[in-house]
Amino acid sequence: MRLSEDVIQYFKGMAAEAGVPYQSLINLYLRDCLAQNRKVEIKWPSAA
Repeated sequence: MRLSEDVIQYFKGMAAEAGVPYQSLINLYLRDCLAQNRKVEIKWPSAA
């Protein structure tokens, strides 16, 4: 899985506050997205 460094740092910061490994926090977040049936809205720039 490829994650941007800023995304990793964001989750590492939250994980440190919660006292859990950041990989586990990412998994919990993705699991919550699955449970809530969240959909990502992606709007790619049109080719000009």
